[in-house]
Amino acid sequence: MRRTVDYYFSTQSPWTYLGHARFAQIAAATDAQVRVKPVDLGQVFPLTGGLPLAKRAPARQAYRLVELARYARHLSLPMNTQPAFFPVAGDASARLIIATDLQHGSAAAMKLAGAVLAALWAQQRNIADAGTLAALLAECGLPAALADAATGEDVQQRYASYTQQALDAGVFGAPSYVIDGELFWGQDRLEFVERALRS
Repeated sequence: MRRTVDYYFSTQSPWTYLGHARFAQIAAATDAQVRVKPVDLGQVFPLTGGLPLAKRAPARQAYRLVELARYARHLSLPMNTQPAFFPVAGDASARLIIATDLQHGSAAAMKLAGAVLAALWAQQRNIADAGTLAALLAECGLPAALADAATGEDVQQRYASYTQQALDAGVFGAPSYVIDGELFWGQDRLEFVERALRS
């Protein structure tokens, strides 16, 4: 039986960037169905005890940078741990991924999500900028009309629904993967995600 993974993530999350390509590979290798669900962490954090980066203690902020660089080296991924456009609003990119999923399926949405994450964390691009998002659509071979579709009420409702679904599932950070009701938080839990998908 084909397994299903609910993939909850934020397009601003460096940890999602570090895990996205590996998760896509695991899903493909296990023939898992991925339900692509970008969420608004600004809504999730206050209800689950999380703090925005700027409000965290200096020691936590400093260690975050160390750990990001450590994982990027370990995974051989290009990464700017302090990118030019961060913090950045993620709503527009999240809605664009949702619109892509609705019109072109999860594989296209996963590809675009990867491009958005890399744009922010590896390429010094502003993912809140409409021109950047239009360019990413073109680079992924997706139609420019998706930019208009992303502003629709159905997409906004889906975005809000995914955020509520994440809360209902116990999600408190990104990326999170839910398989048969079991929550796996963080790109460093992908080994357990793969085991669950292969079981």
